[in-house]
Amino acid sequence: MENKGQNFIEQIISNDISSGLDKESLRFRFPPEPNGYLHIGHAKAIGLNFGLGEKYGAPVFLRFDDTNPAAEDQEFVDAIKKDINWLGYRWKQATYSSDNFNQLFQWALYLISIDKAYVDSQTSEEIASQKGTPTKAGQNSPFRNRPKEENKSLFIKMKEGKIKEGEHVLRAKIDMSNANMLMRDPVIYRVLNKTHHRTLDKWNIYPMYDWAHGQCDYIEQISHSLCSLEFKPHRDLYEWFLDFLPANSAAPKIRPKQREFARLNLSYTIMSKRKLSKLVENRIVSGWDDPRMPTISGLRRRGYTPNSIRSFIEKVGIAKRENIIDASLLEFCIREDLNKIAHRKMVVLNPLKLTIINYPDNEAELLSTENNPEDPSAGIRKIPFSKHLYIEQEDFKESANRKFFRLTIDKEVRLKSAYIIKAVDCIKDSMGNVVEVLCEYDPKSKSGTGSPESLRKVKGTLHWVSIQESRKISVRLYDRLFMKETPGINLQGDFMQDLNPNSLTTVEAYSEPSIKESRPGESFQFQRKGYFIADPETSKEELIFNKTVGLRDSWAKKS
Repeated sequence: MENKGQNFIEQIISNDISSGLDKESLRFRFPPEPNGYLHIGHAKAIGLNFGLGEKYGAPVFLRFDDTNPAAEDQEFVDAIKKDINWLGYRWKQATYSSDNFNQLFQWALYLISIDKAYVDSQTSEEIASQKGTPTKAGQNSPFRNRPKEENKSLFIKMKEGKIKEGEHVLRAKIDMSNANMLMRDPVIYRVLNKTHHRTLDKWNIYPMYDWAHGQCDYIEQISHSLCSLEFKPHRDLYEWFLDFLPANSAAPKIRPKQREFARLNLSYTIMSKRKLSKLVENRIVSGWDDPRMPTISGLRRRGYTPNSIRSFIEKVGIAKRENIIDASLLEFCIREDLNKIAHRKMVVLNPLKLTIINYPDNEAELLSTENNPEDPSAGIRKIPFSKHLYIEQEDFKESANRKFFRLTIDKEVRLKSAYIIKAVDCIKDSMGNVVEVLCEYDPKSKSGTGSPESLRKVKGTLHWVSIQESRKISVRLYDRLFMKETPGINLQGDFMQDLNPNSLTTVEAYSEPSIKESRPGESFQFQRKGYFIADPETSKEELIFNKTVGLRDSWAKKS
């Protein structure tokens, strides 16, 4: 029976509880492999598992699937913990597949003892050639009927480091004609003479994912093992391994149940750790936390908030079918969040000098403006105003049509939180480029005074900074890393060909002086330009800001 308002995973859990599962037995887990940084796709699995934990008051384990020492590192363990904490989730216990290496080894010996596993001495190429196809049965290995004692002896030698890599593997003995090719005697142990980041050189053999995963779920008494859809064919193998666990294995009450959901695919983005690693290794990006990367650490450095990511995951929902989510939805979520909490700043990215010719030469004043009009409690700040200002180059045209609502000769605009001005002339360089705009202002039009002149309506409002008091800052303007919605869908199948050459532009900008108080990680709305965050590298000597997102979706127009 379908429960309204529940996703299909919650419906499964509700049905299990209705069928007799004790609610107190519910346990969930998030099992990343520590071979890279978490990305926005992982955020969906994190949100699902930890969200279920919150909904049902159930513990959630953070289990590191550390079964491949060649690719894993403590750096990634630390980064994963940091990201999950930053998102606002707390795990009941951090565990590792390596905690269970001895138990997994003993259970593998048990499979050998009941003739459900054997040591194969073929090369990986020979094993692959015997697998068959989805419509053609595979062939049995010539070592499939090795005597149990010989299998046990060889497997122990593998463990003791007496066997070279690639010389032997341990395979489950299932069925080489099974329609599910994963059931055709899968490899469950291989020799790897590599140092493990936790167990060091204690082990010379390491379990494959399919062998370790379900058994660790069983040991930890995970009630619902939730995986992305690519693991659906693995479910048969997951169940088979659980079927052949020794009957006296501490007699746990719960048999884990694997269920699958659609993973998150985001437009203009890649989610493969291998491909992301290539971007880092080839120095296409500055590192795993480059603000153009879809990693959680990259999004954090870009200025995304935990609330925005959690809101995005909630809006995406949990589905049974794969689809591609438009990146603009993620951008909408961060705009929505920052609009409520980010203080406003006046910052000019591409400066053009503006001189108010009828403003007193040596006069300066402090004007009041709201820190955040969406939040009255944010208070007000003072910004200096003077005769010489910077405005954006794009905000002035010597002549323009009626649809241009910014500054042009003989046309009025309002300087935000200041006065109404009218351009009367401009100065050009030898190349004919405008280098200075000459204006007149209406002294009675000052914002906030309540006078009739201050209430006079004009169509354009410009942001500005006082030249003398402005603070020079460095601004990194980030755009999408890829130009195509699905990178790599080209004749060569090479995602690197779809890189956006203009994904990063650095400019020298000018800000109101209050910007100097910014702390790394603090976000602002640069008025009329977008949302920006102070980079971790920022200091009192050098202020560096990363663009998070524009005030509105401009990509659709570009596309």
